[in-house]
Amino acid sequence: MVGKVLRWATILLIGLQLASCYTDYGPIAAVPEPVPPPSNVATVLQPGDVLKVTVYGEENLTGSYTINPAGDIAMPLVGTVRAAGRTRGELEREITRAYRSGKFLDDPKVTIDVTSYLPIYVLGETLRPGAYPYSSGLNVLTAVTLAGGFTYRASRTSVLIEHAGETVWQQYPLSASVTIAPGDLIRIPERYF
Repeated sequence: MVGKVLRWATILLIGLQLASCYTDYGPIAAVPEPVPPPSNVATVLQPGDVLKVTVYGEENLTGSYTINPAGDIAMPLVGTVRAAGRTRGELEREITRAYRSGKFLDDPKVTIDVTSYLPIYVLGETLRPGAYPYSSGLNVLTAVTLAGGFTYRASRTSVLIEHAGETVWQQYPLSASVTIAPGDLIRIPERYF
């Protein structure tokens, strides 16, 4: 009798320990081997990116601007300008057009540099999960390296990525060809054996 109770208590304890290891991060969609984007594709701006806008010859208009959660930046004289969803070049043309059409400047020359992109977030089975600054050319393996590498429980075959603005995790094979964009959530799942 005591042996039977002890056996069931052990089974229950093991079951509770295994159940506490599982975390549900949401739905997952499998993606075939990704094709790296061409190197000439420009990065689209997102809320949270910090921009240095330079209007040549106009020191009062030049400054650092953060894209607000609505996706806009507030520029002197012309007001709010939509920045999210545009490339740097598109935003440069829009600000130039706004200053020219408002008759504020005759021939404005505007350049934009991104001083910092939205960070990436590495979760799951890495030694130091957390937020890390985005840099151009970042891929899954370099992101894991930033986070200190894999734990002994980490899957070495797949990675889950939730791209900025999406709500479904995409499952990719763990390889250097999986590129990372600003704001991506990268989750290294646990292997089972």
